[in-house]
Order: sequence, then C-alpha cells, then structure tokens
Amino acid sequence: MKREDEFIQLIQQNQGLIFKIATIYTRDREEQEDLCQEIVYQTWKSFEQFRNASKPSTWLYRVGMNTAITNLNRSKKQVTAVPMDGLELNLMDEVDSQKEEQIKLMYSEIRKLGLLDRGIVFLYLEGKNHEEIAEIVGISVSNVGTRISRIKEKLRKGVQTY
Repeated sequence: MKREDEFIQLIQQNQGLIFKIATIYTRDREEQEDLCQEIVYQTWKSFEQFRNASKPSTWLYRVGMNTAITNLNRSKKQVTAVPMDGLELNLMDEVDSQKEEQIKLMYSEIRKLGLLDRGIVFLYLEGKNHEEIAEIVGISVSNVGTRISRIKEKLRKGVQTY
C-alpha cells in the first residue's frame, strides 16, 4: 500500500476523532472546519516521521491536540489549503435535537476549562485510560488522575448553575 493511501485510510478511520478535537477547541462550524483541515494538514506533514512507536490513534490524538492548541495560541489565523484526492470527511451525522442540545451544553462547559484540561477531558470521554492520556499529553499518570477529579468537580459546579 502506498504511503498516501495509508494516510487517507488513517484519516478516514479517525475522522470522528478529528472532528471531536476541533469541536472541543472551537466555537463555531467555520472554525471547526478550518481546524479539521489544519489537523489533516499537520498530520500529513508529520506522517513520514510516524514510525508506529505508538498506536496510530494515539499519535493522531497528539498531533490533533497540539495543532488545536497551537492554533489557539496564534495571534492571527493562517489558512492552509491542502488538496487530497480521494479524501472526504463526513463530519457530522444527523442527531436528535435533545441529544444535540445536551452535547452543546457539555461542550460549552468544557470550553470554559483551560487548554490542557480540555484535552484531558476529551481523551477521558473518548475512553482513554490514565496511562494513555499521560502518554498523549505528556504528564504523569498520577497527575492525570488528580486533574480528572478536579475537572469533574468543575464541570459539576458549572452544570448546576443552569
């Protein structure tokens, strides 16, 4: 399989992950689409260096989250267009309105967290264990546990105010 085909397959298999990262770190659909494109671009740029030392999804989490945080820290936006023949992302399926409202409320509360905490709660919600989260974000396993406890408390307090 050609390297480009491997890349397209990786992106297609993880398009939901890319969209979720973009949703955690942006406020509207246009920003989400821009960030999704930037994550794909940054993943392509670094794809040659990926040597399967970790699972592809773990590596993609790291690239995606680093890209999102870097974009947030930039003072001005830069749009990068990358033509990728054969790559099509289906970012969001239809969702019932009640569930959609709950998801919006959850994302609204998560966006109030700091950048690192947003990433940690995202990974936690994705079902990653403490060891995987620690590897992806670059902190100790015990620090992950402490941060998750504090994040849960912040989110509980935030939801109670509604």
